[in-house]
Amino acid sequence: MRPLNVMIVGGGIGGMTLSLCLAQQGHQVSIFERAVMDSDAGAGVQLSPNGARVLHSLGLASALEGCAFLPQGGQFRHFRSGRLIAQTALGAQVAERYGAPYYHIHRGDLHHLLLQAVKLSPNIVRHAGVSVDNFEQHGRGVEIKFSQGVQRGDLLVGADGIHSTIRDLLWGAQPPHFTGQVAWRTLVPAARLPKNRIRPMASVWWGPGKHFVHYYVRRGELVNCVCVVEKSNWQVESWSSKGDYAELKKDFAGWHDDVQHLIDQADHQSLYKWALYDRAPMSKWGKGRVTLLGDACHPTLPFMAQGAAMAIEDAAVLTACVKSAAGVAEALQRYEKLRRPRTAYVQRGSRRHARVFHLSGVGAWMRNLVAAKAGERTASRLFAYDARAATKF
Repeated sequence: MRPLNVMIVGGGIGGMTLSLCLAQQGHQVSIFERAVMDSDAGAGVQLSPNGARVLHSLGLASALEGCAFLPQGGQFRHFRSGRLIAQTALGAQVAERYGAPYYHIHRGDLHHLLLQAVKLSPNIVRHAGVSVDNFEQHGRGVEIKFSQGVQRGDLLVGADGIHSTIRDLLWGAQPPHFTGQVAWRTLVPAARLPKNRIRPMASVWWGPGKHFVHYYVRRGELVNCVCVVEKSNWQVESWSSKGDYAELKKDFAGWHDDVQHLIDQADHQSLYKWALYDRAPMSKWGKGRVTLLGDACHPTLPFMAQGAAMAIEDAAVLTACVKSAAGVAEALQRYEKLRRPRTAYVQRGSRRHARVFHLSGVGAWMRNLVAAKAGERTASRLFAYDARAATKF
């Protein structure tokens, strides 16, 4: 296919990765961002080999290694006793098996390194502070409209998150569903913690009705903590809503000393909580020359640590489809057919994990018996996928 003029609405991880993939193939890309992300916003991201492989192909391996943390493994522990329930190897073993490492990285650091690569590309133009009002397809192109004017291109991709304007314009407003779960997040400076108190692992503590996750980011300088609790009385979705230390301590009263120590060493003014919302897998993503990417079409609960990886995979597959198809509409149809089954698997699996993580009694005992083998099967299915080559059914 000839070089295209591609318009991307949304300058997050998925949108910028797509712009870099397309620019690498010689296409001209315009990114439209409603707001520029604060580099300190958000928290940790677990980036498994299926996502890391794509970023490495964009020449970002050195940048990732310079700011990320390489965990030795992942583990599940009993919330009170600390007993090890299951463990999987990461580190060198995963890198050797799947051809790319498993990273823990601060979301702001990942965003920054992608942004630097975007700024260096002569094929990419960013437009900040732009809100798209509408779009219109006609002839051989797409036209998007916003208060500052009109932009035309060969295709349009909505990479604008769970509250996607492009999705709403395509399919009408579809409000997400509150899951009844609230997530806390905080970052704890590693210097505040006793040496070797926190293992170089992605650690998940399972308890009745809640769980606690922690892992190092920013080269091991910070410990990212995410704590999920079943609640029915909090439905604020913003990542920037402050949480109360006393409430968090009450939520995890009686949990292991490692968990208590992390909560105590967190900055009490930097505790945040947000309601977890979900959407069912969509039966169709795009129309004609317009499609969706990442959370705009498959928002994913965080219980498989695959949200960022799925958006990155989308970017690579969409680019490969554009390269191999005869026309834009054919490329977008192929992309959607290739991606919908896999992203739906992750959406449903994450929803299932939300229940499994919080089991108690006999259910928890049965879960613990099969956790190791089930985790290995899931990891293999996720990590072995090569989005760069996934252009055939």
